[in-house]
Amino acid sequence: MSKTRSSPIAALSGLPFISRVRRNHALEHATIQVLGERLRELALVGRSSIWGFYIYGDVPTEDVLAAAHEGLRRLQNGEQRMAIHPNCGTNLAVAGVLAGFGAFLALGGFGGKRDRGLIDRLARLPLAFTAATLGIILARPLGPAIQAHVTTDPNVGNMRIAGISRERKAGVTVIHVRTEG
Repeated sequence: MSKTRSSPIAALSGLPFISRVRRNHALEHATIQVLGERLRELALVGRSSIWGFYIYGDVPTEDVLAAAHEGLRRLQNGEQRMAIHPNCGTNLAVAGVLAGFGAFLALGGFGGKRDRGLIDRLARLPLAFTAATLGIILARPLGPAIQAHVTTDPNVGNMRIAGISRERKAGVTVIHVRTEG
């Protein structure tokens, strides 16, 4: 009998606490998307955890709660696209890693002469800029793909919203949406 092997990412994604964070991350995105549909010119930041998610920004608590319920309903009804957000930190991280690694390699990377002179490094700057730009271009499709397969899970199942709280920390409004299930 043969065993099917799963990737390390799939194995990690199956851990209960990581699965919860991924589902909360999907609900965070869905909530922010619903808020964006209802309230224009919105500037928010979100962060997910095992217990739910946080919204940082000045938006009424009742609007966040209504948007969270709507986002949850839409995810549960199969609107998987709600789990992917164009301004997600995953996209920024992928762009940064690819751009940085490309520039690193262009400037000499791992091998070759260790003691490159200033003139040689300066001569490689156009190549480093090109490599970094290519990394950013590649991040455009890769960031959302990584969101879809690694950092979010739109299959929220029987998740429910357990509560919401609001506080101010260091002059910033923080709204915590707690989830269960």
